[in-house]
Amino acid sequence: MHVAWKQIGAVVALILTTGLSGTYAQTTSSALPAGAATTSLANGTATRLNLQQCIDIAQQNNIQVRQGQLTVANSDLQLRQSRLNLLPTTNFQANQGLNGGRSINPQSNGFIQQSIVSGSYQLNGAVTLYNGMTLRNTIKQNDLILQASRHELNATQNNVSLTVAQNYLNVLTGAEQLAVAQRQAEVTQAQLDRTQRLVNAGSAPEANLFELRATLAGNDVDVITAQNTLDLARVALLQAMNVPINQAFEVEPINVPDPGLDPYTATVQQLFDIAATNLPEVKGADMRVQSAALGVQVAKGALYPTLSLNGNLSSIYSSAANKQQVATGTSSQQITGFFTDATGAQQPVYSNVTNFNIADVTYADQLKNNFNRSASLFLRVPIFQGNLSRNRITTAKIQQQTAELTAQNTRLTLRQQIETAYTGMRAAANKFRATQVQVTSLEKAFQVAESRLNAGAINATDYSIAKTNLDRARASLVQSKYDYVFRTKILDYYQNKPLAFN
Repeated sequence: MHVAWKQIGAVVALILTTGLSGTYAQTTSSALPAGAATTSLANGTATRLNLQQCIDIAQQNNIQVRQGQLTVANSDLQLRQSRLNLLPTTNFQANQGLNGGRSINPQSNGFIQQSIVSGSYQLNGAVTLYNGMTLRNTIKQNDLILQASRHELNATQNNVSLTVAQNYLNVLTGAEQLAVAQRQAEVTQAQLDRTQRLVNAGSAPEANLFELRATLAGNDVDVITAQNTLDLARVALLQAMNVPINQAFEVEPINVPDPGLDPYTATVQQLFDIAATNLPEVKGADMRVQSAALGVQVAKGALYPTLSLNGNLSSIYSSAANKQQVATGTSSQQITGFFTDATGAQQPVYSNVTNFNIADVTYADQLKNNFNRSASLFLRVPIFQGNLSRNRITTAKIQQQTAELTAQNTRLTLRQQIETAYTGMRAAANKFRATQVQVTSLEKAFQVAESRLNAGAINATDYSIAKTNLDRARASLVQSKYDYVFRTKILDYYQNKPLAFN
């Protein structure tokens, strides 16, 4: 089985301090209430799941992953909006009114005594030509925020994957320990049956029979304990997937071969150098630092002048202007004045005057006749604003320093996690090797004890002690094997290697 293990980080420190023998019930997020999970494992029938399927279900149901996806969506929306802010803004305004009594004729601006229906219409547009590069820097800042959000989402997803992987291995560990306990009980039962026959034949003392029965009872307790441990591991796995625990499912076993005895090749510094380049937590923290630096530039943009271009189209309408004079094409002579002739008499002056008729002015004609257009440049120069801009710059610099410290702390935490993981791997390797030697020695000792018991050379107490020691060593070997393997996989993860158990 080969599962692509993406970058996983924040939960590693907790994993390293939690033994594989214990039940790791703390998941990345709280389990959903019964019936609230998105994905159900089965509908009344048993389901067999592999590790990748468990991870997929957990990724789908995990609340923190969903929150991270919403954060990415919101950051993407902010980036798109900041880009749209470069485009001109347009607005259309319309006003329709009714005035009664003494009113102003919007056509002539004179007072008239009548009811007037009027309307005005405006289309405005504006575009920012320069504002201290605030718009451009905001776009760059929001782009970095989006990238940081994506890296943080990847980190959350990887934490979920690691939690599921460990709980999955806990289930496999519990299953193997249960199998070991059952085999131990079967061996004791077989020896009890053999001893019973020997007692019946008078070849062995009855005390051996009683002691073997006590040993079998202890083995039964070990089986129950192993079953309880397995059940708790299954519950922890279901909780890591955020599904109700009343699910019938089985996990596919993973062929985890005995780890080699060769020492781990990579050093702590090599692990740190690779991890600092690949881990999404580190990338996200670096993106936040760059974003905060651009935030300072955005704040400084408020100190510079703002230049914008504005345009306006407008027209008006009034019911008081619904009449107009229209030339008829004819003319007539009319007296336009008088003059005094030589005799001193007043004589009229005649002129040709064009004849007009009164006609209605249509709505469209009014809008056309009153159409107005204008364009203007608007310049705003900040002089004093109560030191608001300076304080915003100072706040942005503080946020930048905070982001830098966060990035430094992320790297410091990463180094400490790697050092702890490396030390834990070496300790697990030493324990696994020592346990292997112990099991080999105890197996030989048990074989000798079993032969001597059958020959009547030792009593059942000595046999039970030898068997108990071997049983405990075998259970410890299973635990140390998975512990060592998982800790090596943690170091592989720091080197951006896929999760592969075979």
